[in-house]
Amino acid sequence: MIQITVIQIDNYGPWTVTPNPRRESDLQALQSRLYGDLNLQFGAHRGLVFYTRFDNLIAVTNGIDLDTHRRIQESIKNRYPFTVSMGIASAETPYEAQKLATEKIQEHGSAQDKYRKEVLDVANDFTLEEGYVQLAHIDVNNVTKTLTDLESAYDTYLHINEIQLILIKELKRYGALVFFIGGDNFMCPCNGMSEEDFIAIFQDIRDKTGVQLKAGIGIGKTAEDASNMADIGLELIRKGKIEGQVCTLNYENYNIRRKFNTLCPI
Repeated sequence: MIQITVIQIDNYGPWTVTPNPRRESDLQALQSRLYGDLNLQFGAHRGLVFYTRFDNLIAVTNGIDLDTHRRIQESIKNRYPFTVSMGIASAETPYEAQKLATEKIQEHGSAQDKYRKEVLDVANDFTLEEGYVQLAHIDVNNVTKTLTDLESAYDTYLHINEIQLILIKELKRYGALVFFIGGDNFMCPCNGMSEEDFIAIFQDIRDKTGVQLKAGIGIGKTAEDASNMADIGLELIRKGKIEGQVCTLNYENYNIRRKFNTLCPI
């Protein structure tokens, strides 16, 4: 089981134009700050947040309890000009978990309902110990030489977005999610998927587009553990220490342990 938290800014659209439309640069900076802030706060408890549409964010929160969610929610209220609502759910696949979490928020009213504030609701049992997180860190082969150093910045950006859209559609069939994390990299919560699933998807994409992909898959009790394993697996492929397109590492079986240090008091 994977635990997903959907985070939604309350009544954000109307706030951005009340009493008059606010400066776009200020709004962009505010959204980016919220994303970074939430990643630090959930990351302090080994979670991981993805920005999706900035006013709606999705976090992998295995091991994070209701009280911690509440304290993060209160911290946002104290330091931002708006509040956020959170829906929490666990399921066998990330897609199903985010769907259930979203529905818990929607049950309390519209995203633009001025009376709906700071919802904190849970769809089912918390996944504190018994669940696991599986994340795939995917990147595109040779983007620097084939795109970044040859094409315009915008054309490269367009190409990466096209790849992301293909991945989103393909992985959704497996109940997985795909998020862009910078450069030519994507992070995919993918509980239940196998190496063979990814190899088949990558081969299909290569046949249709010529794009070659590789992935490190990490498995752990928390998003931090799983993402660390995924990063290491991908680096092993990049350095040629692992043959093939996919490398899976399980945190429980990995022989490197490091002390966990938090940068955030929440």
